[in-house]
Amino acid sequence: MIEQLLDDHRLNQEKITILLSSLAAKGTDYADLYFQHSAVESWFLEESIVKSGTYHISHGVGARAVSSDQTGFAYSDDLNIKAIEKAISFAKGISTQTGTRRIQAFQSIPQVARYNGSNPLSSFSSQEKVNFLKRIDILGRKEPKVKQVSALISGGFSEVLIASTDGVFAKDYRPMVRVSVSIIVEHNGRTESASSGGGGRYNYRYFIDHALDEIYVNEAIRQALVALESKKAPAGNMPVILGPGWPGVLLHEAIGHGLEGDFNRKKSSIFTNRIGEQVASDKCTIVDNGTLENRRGSLTIDDEGIPTQNTLLIENGILKGYLFDKMNAKLMNTVSTGNGRRESYAHIPIPRMTNTYMLNGQDSLKNMITSVDNGIYAVNFDGGQVNITSGKFVFSANEAYLIKNGKIMHPIKGVTLVGSGAEVLKKISMVANDLKLDNGVGVCGKDGQNVPVGVGQPSLKIDQLTVGGTEVNA
Repeated sequence: MIEQLLDDHRLNQEKITILLSSLAAKGTDYADLYFQHSAVESWFLEESIVKSGTYHISHGVGARAVSSDQTGFAYSDDLNIKAIEKAISFAKGISTQTGTRRIQAFQSIPQVARYNGSNPLSSFSSQEKVNFLKRIDILGRKEPKVKQVSALISGGFSEVLIASTDGVFAKDYRPMVRVSVSIIVEHNGRTESASSGGGGRYNYRYFIDHALDEIYVNEAIRQALVALESKKAPAGNMPVILGPGWPGVLLHEAIGHGLEGDFNRKKSSIFTNRIGEQVASDKCTIVDNGTLENRRGSLTIDDEGIPTQNTLLIENGILKGYLFDKMNAKLMNTVSTGNGRRESYAHIPIPRMTNTYMLNGQDSLKNMITSVDNGIYAVNFDGGQVNITSGKFVFSANEAYLIKNGKIMHPIKGVTLVGSGAEVLKKISMVANDLKLDNGVGVCGKDGQNVPVGVGQPSLKIDQLTVGGTEVNA
């Protein structure tokens, strides 16, 4: 579709080169054009009825000129030449010099595809999408305590073309699908809810081929039934064990953002100027890996045309590197790590995570549990907040258990975890060999932009963490 759009507006490589040359005003360091066409849909089931659906198409181009740490940016959702030239004129206004600078010849950048570039929206017919949601509803209502089931299936397909003054001329075709299931249960007058789901860069048939609809429904029911049995959570300072997979969102928020290049260039991160220092327990090795096949946070190329990579951030507790886009990398005398990401053509690229996770250790979850006399085992998180400058965070756990005398006791509710990312890293005393990535549900917000991401970790033990609950821990 993007090729057809470009053809319709006579935007071949030669014309794009002329437009890019116009954008590359003297006094700028770098300039790029980002063309995008996207189609997104969603289908929603509630009360056993597919009640609503949406379908949205958008396309446009973003024009950006960079001079040192200043950016001139404009976009147009009209791809006719006049509209693009108007956006270019505005963006290059960042330079006070007249004339244009020479751009590099376009280079062939080696790419390894991280996903199938076909449109997932056509992988199911409309009736198949309705039937899929109804099957989820039927599966959910087999449990007598379930009182309500709601489900969402959504998908998108984005096609991009990136042309830049440093020689990039690259295309990417990005699929994305997701399923969400929400369950409400009731027993003896008590009502609880839970949700589950997942997705990634594949088509809808992946859910059927791997029976994921049934898996998601069973998981949502399991969590809701656990919540029915939960008791009040203790409060105080105590050991906390985090389960594998989605709890890695704590690492993403409390640590990952602090390793993004813009925060470190501006010296607003607690990790600024600390490369080579011991910033974590020697049990901790953390990477950001955009190359994982079909993962939600993966990209063949980032939004500046740079192939994504597996970036080592922390190795055995030693800080090894940051995540960079082109601008922040240049200002810090290094190179992009393929982490320049943007929500759409209407946004500028900034350093963002892809799939961020901790690598396996050599301990076991069983030994972690038996080592705790009085603490918490947190399995799933709702989400949280973090202050990038201080590293302080607050997270809420939607599934957690009390540990007493080395044994997992009853589930508890109302658990919040409060601490500092830098301090928590140093208090990790055990890391298991059960690494798990999340199911493909992560969305990261930064500077008003949302992008899909992945998180993960093995089970790990934090020796001491502040737990906010409803009862004071004796």
